[in-house]
Amino acid sequence: MHAGSCHCGAVRFEAEVDLTTLAVCNCSMCGRTGAIMVFVPRAQLHPLAGEDKLTDYQFGKKSLHHVFCSVCGVRPYAWGAGHDGAEWAMVNVRCLDGVDTNTLTIGKQYDGKNL
Repeated sequence: MHAGSCHCGAVRFEAEVDLTTLAVCNCSMCGRTGAIMVFVPRAQLHPLAGEDKLTDYQFGKKSLHHVFCSVCGVRPYAWGAGHDGAEWAMVNVRCLDGVDTNTLTIGKQYDGKNL
């Protein structure tokens, strides 16, 4: 279990994540925000505070909820339904407390630009 937050701390959460299954994406959203992602079943993301501070941004097929803090603008997580209909969440590893992202290995690189 890892605790995390946005930059200003208005949005706080906990997530059950495996930091050995990380991914990055080059789509217009991820490429600009620099997220390092880990995907988990939605039930493994536990919002603690600040859900009222989140702004939902959707683009493309509008099936994914890319939320960001309306105070500081940081994107701590996202959620949506997978191809099989199961609910999942993407946690931005850069928003997890005490995680040194320089020591992590990125296992998957999504080519979101060309989807």
